[in-house]
Amino acid sequence: MQRKVRSSDQSALTGTRVLVGRARHQASALSAGLKVLGAEVIEIPFIEIRPPRSFKQLDAALKNISKYDWLILTSVNGVEAVAARLKRLKIKPRSLSSLQVAAIGPSTRDAAEKLGLAVAIVPRQYVAESVVESLRGKVEGKRVLLARARVARDVIPRELRKRGAKVDVVEAYETVAPAASRKKLLALMSDPKRRPHVVTFTSSSTARNFVTLLGGRSHLGRKRHEEIQFASIGPITSATLRELGLPVHIKALKYTIPGLVEAIVSRNT
Repeated sequence: MQRKVRSSDQSALTGTRVLVGRARHQASALSAGLKVLGAEVIEIPFIEIRPPRSFKQLDAALKNISKYDWLILTSVNGVEAVAARLKRLKIKPRSLSSLQVAAIGPSTRDAAEKLGLAVAIVPRQYVAESVVESLRGKVEGKRVLLARARVARDVIPRELRKRGAKVDVVEAYETVAPAASRKKLLALMSDPKRRPHVVTFTSSSTARNFVTLLGGRSHLGRKRHEEIQFASIGPITSATLRELGLPVHIKALKYTIPGLVEAIVSRNT
């Protein structure tokens, strides 16, 4: 069982090098949580958030937001994209006040509330399956808008449609592997004096892009592979790592950044 991180644990990760691969503008929360515990944090983004190829679908949905009953937000990135388009279109956030809003986790909820949205549902577990379960009996015959990444799992729209919801899926952003990170990552993983003891993964995209940036799993090498612990934020990310042929040494029990930090401490103390 993972133990709670306390203020007295400020040296719990001293001497531990941790590679953080979150998008550059989102890395600070995880990095700060690790640094305060003494970790040596290395930031090389495995993921870059970009606007979608077209905002046509998202803009059309926002212009006709009154026809929807529910808005589902599955990431902070989705909230930020919606906020940016509302501003661009000169649509006041209060225009969304009639919507019921479901947010996949506390960070997404906080971002939505900062925008002025009243979040009705945050599932017990911060995964798509739990979002679907939390909406049981609430979406039959309802119009649902799902704003998400261009490439994402289809669990939510598929399962809600089975339950009688009319679901529109719109691209709010896309994720790519940043080309600038490839050289840095290869150099880091090849240097035994700098190589991380722990690599963190906060989404399936970070896991896939990590392997892509390395040019394939074989570039890790057996010895390097055995020396490094892979830390996953949740079950979907863990499943992706295993599909890629990578082990999962550290699993967060709470699928949040603080939960991931706690799991790394528990494994390394």
